[in-house]
Amino acid sequence: MLIYTSGLLAQGKRILFLGDSITDGNWGGGGVKSSSERNHWDQNHLFGSGFMYLSAAFYMGGYPEYKLEFFNRGISGNTLDDLSKRWQEDVLDIKPDVVSILIGTNDIAQFVQSEKKSFDYALWSQTYATLIQQTLEKYPDVRIVLCTPFVARGERVKDERYVSLVTKLSVEVRQLATAYGVTVVDFHALFAELENEHPRVASDYWLWDGVHPTAAAHQKMAELWRSVAGEYVTEHK
Repeated sequence: MLIYTSGLLAQGKRILFLGDSITDGNWGGGGVKSSSERNHWDQNHLFGSGFMYLSAAFYMGGYPEYKLEFFNRGISGNTLDDLSKRWQEDVLDIKPDVVSILIGTNDIAQFVQSEKKSFDYALWSQTYATLIQQTLEKYPDVRIVLCTPFVARGERVKDERYVSLVTKLSVEVRQLATAYGVTVVDFHALFAELENEHPRVASDYWLWDGVHPTAAAHQKMAELWRSVAGEYVTEHK
């Protein structure tokens, strides 16, 4: 049950979801358009169609008095470097109270498709750390939520290296969360648990091409996000 408590409202909180296509969900016209090029007027498509949309709908529908503002800033195909380039416009300029980040899958995809011999985890983590530091310095009270990346063997994940590389990247995300005292939503562990709990269900039931979640998976992701980070949305501002 959702309970409205007078005098303890999280009035005007701004909750930002940032990432790649998994967060994007074709919001505001989708594609690879920048955030400023997208449609911010059409309420039917403002949040896309994924776990971000489900999370926003849950809180906006359940807590109308809180006047919550949600922002989807996922862009399909993005890597961590891409996020870095748009950090000012799509994060700092929004002045968020909560920032949820899911990134990493495309970084590994680009590496696997390249001729590089090893992925530079140290550089990747340092880039991520710099973004976290910038955000905390600008907004000391901001709640940062780091989501771990995930994949499964499928149509887009045929190279055996994908799974092990993304698993290592998930470890890096957890370590960053510990280092900065921020919250981690472990989607990587979630999909491992779903496979163990439902052994008769093929992996493409959750990740239809090995990368992108199905409707069922987005629902599970939204449930996990709410259980781990939901208190940041409704706590007193």
